[in-house]
Amino acid sequence: MAKKKSAKKERILLRTGEALVEAELGWSAAEPEVVIGELDGPVGYAIANLMGDQAKGHSKVFALLNCDVQVRPVTVMVSKVTVKDEKYTNILMGTVQAAVANGVLDAVEAGDIPKNKANDLGIIASIWLDPSVTKETIDHDVLFRTHREAIAKAIKKAMNHEPDINWLLKNRETITHCFHQMAKDGQL
Repeated sequence: MAKKKSAKKERILLRTGEALVEAELGWSAAEPEVVIGELDGPVGYAIANLMGDQAKGHSKVFALLNCDVQVRPVTVMVSKVTVKDEKYTNILMGTVQAAVANGVLDAVEAGDIPKNKANDLGIIASIWLDPSVTKETIDHDVLFRTHREAIAKAIKKAMNHEPDINWLLKNRETITHCFHQMAKDGQL
């Protein structure tokens, strides 16, 4: 009897992606950046180092659906800013943490992350919250939706190498960074 050749799994060494999703309200903006790769490669080592190197104001946490329910692929959330406020912490480690976990699962469900790689890959998600979330009354459902959608979008872009170099070269002269434009217009 002939032995069946096993299909070799594609290695996903390191991929990157980002996204911006916002509702009509400024505080709802979600702008994650992700790094995705094999746990036995540089991403896995980075995850281990991040989790073992906690720093005041820059806690690293796993994305959880709820306490005691970690998402797969393992996802580490890192805040892009120093966290100094209890309200900010509670929003980041509650609404946004659950949104990130659900966005990761959305990416698996959509096929952007192969289901058979869910235990082999790791994700580092750099998360930003608009500082006004601590000063305004916010709708947690809106915040949840924007962060969930943004993390799934960032993962999709990472896994599909988007935007590709040809698109970037073709469109770079027509794209202006929004804050650069605001500075030029005297709005910053």
